[in-house]
Amino acid sequence: MGFVSIRVDPWCFGAYTPLSRPPGARRVRADGSDQEGATRVLARQRHAYILDRLRADGAVRVADLVHDLGVSDMTVRRDLEVLHEQRLLEKVHGGATSVAPSALFEPGVRAKAELQQDAKDAIASVAAGLVSPGQAIAISAGTTTFAVARRLVDIPDLTVVTNSVPVADVLYHGGRPDQTVILTGGVRTPSDALVGPFAVAALRTVNVDLVILGVHGMDTRAGFTTPNLLEADTDRALVEAGRRLIVVADHSKWGVIGVSTIADLSQADIVISDPALPEDARATLGSNARELLIAGEAHRPTPLSVVPGPGPGSTDR
Repeated sequence: MGFVSIRVDPWCFGAYTPLSRPPGARRVRADGSDQEGATRVLARQRHAYILDRLRADGAVRVADLVHDLGVSDMTVRRDLEVLHEQRLLEKVHGGATSVAPSALFEPGVRAKAELQQDAKDAIASVAAGLVSPGQAIAISAGTTTFAVARRLVDIPDLTVVTNSVPVADVLYHGGRPDQTVILTGGVRTPSDALVGPFAVAALRTVNVDLVILGVHGMDTRAGFTTPNLLEADTDRALVEAGRRLIVVADHSKWGVIGVSTIADLSQADIVISDPALPEDARATLGSNARELLIAGEAHRPTPLSVVPGPGPGSTDR
């Protein structure tokens, strides 16, 4: 259900780009009415699309959104009002502009790959050391998780569930023949994640030993966050699928707050960061997560043995 077990090039799987018309969008007649019999676009999908446009262009016009979303002028204006009240955009005549770049901005995967590369490589080595042969794991999208995936290609009998096209690609082309790689479908984001209702529904049917999660930001109040609303939904489903949660995030992610929370700090079993993580962040993460590992400051941990118990989504954590 919604999965593709990769035995062909994973880049061939169809995925919508974040700026394509959302699934279910309707055309609008000249009089402003919707076409009969068409599927209604959910408000959440429209809001995510509007924020994607703001992130890419810095501004949106009502007329363009009416055309792209296939809804009425009044519906678009109501959406902009809701997002304005949430302080996610600034309404202007005929459209809206971004007012919270720190919460909405998400650089593309190529740009992010150039940031904190040494730290990401060190973090990835520690995270890969926690994975054992024969386990089923889930890996989210991101450049740090991609670095982890590159270090998993030689682990035998591994099953990997991912919503990341690059992660699936590196494991398919470089991994062992006894590895199984499962790529979810969905809408493609700037971070090369496949997200949305299709991906969420697929992830809710699986159970894995470990989840390795990359994040856009981490904060005492906001927890682990992302600037993409649909990616947050998908990452939450990913977290709920696993018995243990490992968050990989370099020091630059501390204090950064994306628009949507994926998980509380206390939901992480292990957070792996680098030596530049400030002392206040170490204290906060160390007291909330079950364990904080600093790459290069500790011995390589032994692989996690997964025991029966509640997963990261459980209230017992």
